[in-house]
Amino acid sequence: MKEKTIALLSESKAARWTALAVVAFTMLCGYYLTDVMAPLKPMLESTKHWTSTEYGFFTSAYGWFNVFLLMLILGGIILDKMGVRFTGMMAAIIMVVGTAIKYYAITFISPDAGVMLGMKSQVVIAALGFAIFGVGVEIAGITVSKIIVKWFKGKELALAMGLEMATARMGTALALSTSAPIARAFGSVSVPILICLIMLCIGLIAFFIYTFMDKKLDASTAAAGTDLAEEEFKISDIKFIFTNRGWWYIAILCVLFYSAVFPFLKYASDLMVNKFNVSENLAGIIPGLLPFGTMILTPTFGNLYDRKGKGATIMIIGAILLILVHAMFAIPGLNNWLVAIALIIVLGIGFSLVPSAMWPSVPKIIPEKQLGTAYAMIFWVQNWGLMGVPALIGWVLDKYCIVGTKVIDGQTINSYNYTLPMLIFMFLGVLALIFAFLLKAEDRKKGYGLELPNMVS
Repeated sequence: MKEKTIALLSESKAARWTALAVVAFTMLCGYYLTDVMAPLKPMLESTKHWTSTEYGFFTSAYGWFNVFLLMLILGGIILDKMGVRFTGMMAAIIMVVGTAIKYYAITFISPDAGVMLGMKSQVVIAALGFAIFGVGVEIAGITVSKIIVKWFKGKELALAMGLEMATARMGTALALSTSAPIARAFGSVSVPILICLIMLCIGLIAFFIYTFMDKKLDASTAAAGTDLAEEEFKISDIKFIFTNRGWWYIAILCVLFYSAVFPFLKYASDLMVNKFNVSENLAGIIPGLLPFGTMILTPTFGNLYDRKGKGATIMIIGAILLILVHAMFAIPGLNNWLVAIALIIVLGIGFSLVPSAMWPSVPKIIPEKQLGTAYAMIFWVQNWGLMGVPALIGWVLDKYCIVGTKVIDGQTINSYNYTLPMLIFMFLGVLALIFAFLLKAEDRKKGYGLELPNMVS
């Protein structure tokens, strides 16, 4: 037994936590680009003359290829068939390519260059780059999830996933809090995107370094007589996943919950400007507090799940907090910036609770050989929301929520009432709560162990 423990590289705390740090850094770089445009919405309207509908169209592009071309499901199949090293490098390269196209569109294509698909060519090309990036970052996400299971199964799995998510959220926090000041300091909305491009190149190098560690892990498991080699993908694997009711409850909970958070963050800075009268230069700082809170709380709740269990209960509590926050944001009279800070902090707690329990619960429902495809299909379902909800909110703002005008950087742009969008986000939270209860009931029926600890003695 002692020889096997020494042979298994994943038994080394230093090795598995180092591997986690390397892949988490790559995800941090990806999440920086994901949200870097959110605080720049007012600047895009004033300097590039984008409308809210065009901004919503651009933001929804994140899920185009993942949803309609099934690129995420294909990525999951590639992951289960080719392994984490090949898939991770492929995803990192795709992220760099997509970001480069987005940077080119914002920097070198004039807003007056012409019209495509009924919108500015600049918007459409930037959206194309964002769509390509979305394929890369989502495939990277499922790859990293499988990497963590590979290194931490039977150990600190939820804590490790929580720390990875916390590191990724650091990228979101940096994007929300720094992109507007950087853009204003340099007088260009494209500079933050250039910084993202440089960071993603560094992230690509980081994942390349990880591939050597993963190769050593495979060698150590072979030497210890424990074969962790990837099994061949079979069509029957998709049938098994699609007929698993527990998987469906997690997938639907995921799309509802994330659709009430990530699209909200895309508009949160504009919400701070229009409802709470925060200056455009500082508007990203308040929603930027949410990721900072999750950096601490997601690993904390993950550690609680590892040691005490109660995964389904944790998801229910998180959904309740989500509903309360968006309901409070919808109340017209609550427009003090201190109220906004308090609500963002509570939302951060809810946003920490659900993911800390949701993602580590998947391996309790789905066999490890099918995890790549299972995670991919959850992300695919999630991308329907990440694609549709931002576009819906942008359309609703232009159609029903314009209440006047204001002047930014010498340009007159629209002012918005965000009550209706907040009610939409609240409704998504209500649906998420329903499916969290359904998941808990299914766990009691099937005995998945979602309420049991993850750590094995």
